[in-house]
Amino acid sequence: MSKEYETVIGLEVHVELATKTKIFCSCSTEFGGAPNSHTCPVCTGMPGALPVLNRKVVEYAMAVGLATNCEITRNCKFDRKNYFYPDNPQNYQISQLYLPICRNGGIEIELEDGGKKTIGIHEIHMEEDAGKLVHDEAEDVSIVDFNRSGVPLIEIVSEPDMRSAQEVIAYLDKLRLIIQYLGASDCKLQEGSMRADVNLSVRKEGEAEFGTRTEMKNLNSFRAIARAIENEKNRQIDLIESGEKVVQETRRWDDNKEYSYAMRSKEDAKDYRYFPDPDLVPVFISDEWIKEVKARQPELPTEKLARYQREYGLPEYDAKILTGEKKFADIFEAATEICGKPKKVSNWLMVETIRLLKEHDMDPADIRFSPVHLAKLVDLAEGGTVNSTVAKEVFEAVFTDDIDPEQYVKEKGLQTVNDEGALRSVIEEVVKNNPKSVEDYKNGKDKAIGFLVGQTMKAMKGKANPGMVNGILKEILSR
Repeated sequence: MSKEYETVIGLEVHVELATKTKIFCSCSTEFGGAPNSHTCPVCTGMPGALPVLNRKVVEYAMAVGLATNCEITRNCKFDRKNYFYPDNPQNYQISQLYLPICRNGGIEIELEDGGKKTIGIHEIHMEEDAGKLVHDEAEDVSIVDFNRSGVPLIEIVSEPDMRSAQEVIAYLDKLRLIIQYLGASDCKLQEGSMRADVNLSVRKEGEAEFGTRTEMKNLNSFRAIARAIENEKNRQIDLIESGEKVVQETRRWDDNKEYSYAMRSKEDAKDYRYFPDPDLVPVFISDEWIKEVKARQPELPTEKLARYQREYGLPEYDAKILTGEKKFADIFEAATEICGKPKKVSNWLMVETIRLLKEHDMDPADIRFSPVHLAKLVDLAEGGTVNSTVAKEVFEAVFTDDIDPEQYVKEKGLQTVNDEGALRSVIEEVVKNNPKSVEDYKNGKDKAIGFLVGQTMKAMKGKANPGMVNGILKEILSR
């Protein structure tokens, strides 16, 4: 395949906001309720029902805009986007076309070669989500659940500044982190609270004019997004090289088949017959309101990364992992404040926690153990109350059941044995029962002592002090 092509990518990212109620009514936004149980006349589009704007939606949208270096539109308003689809109860969607709340921003991403690149953000606008169609193939019917109808969204529209799947993932990951740190959304792709539509075209390298773009939907993981980008790029290049034209259209990605298929030709804004929503007054955003929102902004990932290295003396690698998940950062800071051992807390999160998350197929956001219990375990391990082997065993119980490690160690009798007399007695017995290993050690095979240490730890049920075991063994073997 020719390598003379450049891929041009822009994203439309939809994010469900973490409000307790919907954008224009008081229905719950909680995920997973019984179908159509979180509904009312407003979000089901009943005649005469009037929307009332949720103030918190505006504040979350402003917060995301400020964190992504956008200008805040002081006077913004809502428009009706008219289209007919079974999951759209009003036959229009309330959105913002003409005066979106945020414009002209951008975030910096880190490239694979260590370089930096700014991805422009054209706009961020507020809108309502549609319902959800469920297709029952057995009964040959489609049924609709309006629980999601009216859930508040922001749509973040990037500039076409990305040139590869790697850049797209870096941008999405940075965006996800910023929004999670703000508390504006949990950004769970698998639950649909963060969704990305990919606008992609290809052009000959060096050309200034963009090629014909397509939009891909149904992308619910970073891996699916990367695969869809590669597939669509290759599909468009194949069309061009065979003398055919790329058609501007919306395509649906099937991640199981790793294939996309055309859904509909791409509409322009005029096809939706936008007009200002007559039921909603314009939104005036004062300088004071912006200052209030800005004052509540938390420390964001980039600043936190620098502080962890400066304040806690952590290597950049450790700091990146800890700040790369908000849950890690929250636990790290709280546990470190309690025990005062940042590097030890970092190690438990980066090694054992990540290992157990993989084993249990969990996300960091699903962690249940408290920072208090992690801090106690660090103190137990560093103070010699338990050895490293026992500490790992105790941590597994902390991870799964959030038990108090001090109480657990006492109840199970897992304290490290530091009694030299008791250890010496066990070690003498181990030496006596393993003459071959003793002979190997005395003949210069230093590794033989490892077997003897293992046998001692086994006899002590893992509770012996490893340092004392090694010292006593060497003393006995040197006779």
